Amino acid sequence: MNNFAFVNPVKILFGKNMISEITKEIPSHYKVLVIYGGGSIKKNGVYDQVKNALKDYQWFEFSGIEPNPHYETCMQAVEVIKQKNIDYILAVGGGSVIDATKFIVAAACFEEGDPWRILADKPNVVINKALPFGTILTLSATASEMNAGAVITKKETLEKLSFSSSLVYPKFSVLDPSVTFTLPPVQISNGVIDSFVHVIEQYLTYPVNGLLQDFMAESILKVLIIDGPKALKDPLNYDIRANLMWASTWALNGWIACGVPQDWSTHLIGHELTAFYGIDHAQTLAIVLPGVMKLQKEEKKEKILRLGREVFSLQSDSTEELINDSITAVESFFHSMNIKTRLSDYNLGDDAIQKIYDRMEKREWKLGEHKNITANEVKKILELRK
Repeated sequence: MNNFAFVNPVKILFGKNMISEITKEIPSHYKVLVIYGGGSIKKNGVYDQVKNALKDYQWFEFSGIEPNPHYETCMQAVEVIKQKNIDYILAVGGGSVIDATKFIVAAACFEEGDPWRILADKPNVVINKALPFGTILTLSATASEMNAGAVITKKETLEKLSFSSSLVYPKFSVLDPSVTFTLPPVQISNGVIDSFVHVIEQYLTYPVNGLLQDFMAESILKVLIIDGPKALKDPLNYDIRANLMWASTWALNGWIACGVPQDWSTHLIGHELTAFYGIDHAQTLAIVLPGVMKLQKEEKKEKILRLGREVFSLQSDSTEELINDSITAVESFFHSMNIKTRLSDYNLGDDAIQKIYDRMEKREWKLGEHKNITANEVKKILELRK
């Protein structure tokens, strides 16, 4: 196991009717800005719960955060914060709303030029201050409710970039599985697959004898595989939703990343498909991951074999056969969640591959746990997924 330092300061309030508990977490004299997305929280009862909880506060609201939050929209929220002298932010929504809020609380305090530098000029930018915020999770997928990372899209340039800072951990996060009952099936599927690939990015690399991390990662994957399809068939089952919500949080709260190498190439390639073509984030991951596994099957051999045996209960006397069966099992799981896995399913082909290749070549990125996935390898991965 590699050396590591780990801390996660986020307080989790898990279970039914826990939104009412936020008054114990936000100082009563603070001005609060509630940030949310397209208004679904007004249909599922969450908005009313928030409104009731904040009845003794001076609070304002900002809506319209996109599924892939735009920098331009985030900066509008920053202006509201400055105009109203906001002290505290409450993010109510899924990962996109929470990611946007992380950028907003940092951008509101940023004094070194254009806040886009937080994402585009990371080596030269240090975040020294951010407003405090809490979250009420309405869609389990990204684990943004319990980590310090965020991904933001700049609509003007079609760029989707990430950042992280210890100053943008939520102070608290409310996880009430019952608020996810009204989600449409595609959002259930997207959440499960996003969580699944989060685990894979930290698990499917090479062995460093991080046995506890491996067991924990495999447990999260099994929960997603068992209860993901069940949630599509039985969307009002509280126990299923509770398992998925907690598994999604643990998929990317930092714990299973301790002391082990990480990949993240699937995410970074997938971001380009979203930035250029607007494909849902999780859907891009389902396209890209099988290609990464195929191209990197020698580098990832031991962990792919372990994935097949421990997670999918596969057996074979042939190493090559077991590797191929394991890759097939991953893709079959995506299909069981009703998610397509080919570029052609989205009417994309060689032009899209070339466009992403050109951007990767320009950036000179080297991806993967071995930093051996260059633009040429990205092109090969996507060609495997036509």
